[in-house]
Amino acid sequence: MIMQISKLNLLALLLLMVFIGACSTPVTRPDNAPVMTAPEQPATPSQPQGEVVPPQAVAPSAQPLPAPPSRTYTLSAATAALVNQAHAQVTAKNLMVAASTIERALRIEPNNPLLWIEYSQVRMSEQNYYQAENLARKALMLANGDPHAQSLAWRALANSLRAQEKSDEAQQADARADALMPK
Repeated sequence: MIMQISKLNLLALLLLMVFIGACSTPVTRPDNAPVMTAPEQPATPSQPQGEVVPPQAVAPSAQPLPAPPSRTYTLSAATAALVNQAHAQVTAKNLMVAASTIERALRIEPNNPLLWIEYSQVRMSEQNYYQAENLARKALMLANGDPHAQSLAWRALANSLRAQEKSDEAQQADARADALMPK
């Protein structure tokens, strides 16, 4: 009886090894095997039989592209608490800790433009205007579809540009903010 079980185990092990070997063997196509292609479309009167028109040569449809979906960004309860904590830290002139607090909030909601705007404002308080500009640009990139968040991001960008004495660019950013949400 013991001999039969070990033979069965050996057979099962052998079958398992064959199965694993078959699964790991790559499948190759012989050189003479046909290649599957898309079926040919019937020729139109302006297109001779057998000529293929590339997709980019076809005229685009006359319909405009749909507008991006409208959305409104908000802060979750956790990130709102962290933002409030960061505001208190900025008021107490504890700017490094405030930046760290906003970074914690960004780990929770990395794609929320409102947090990037807050981070930009903390960097403005630190007089790190170049980084504040970059953070505002990041917020602007993420704020797609939310006019309010876009306006806030443009305003943060304008403030950072103004602090860097780039007044022409700052005026343009203010104008973009005003176009989205008048003051």
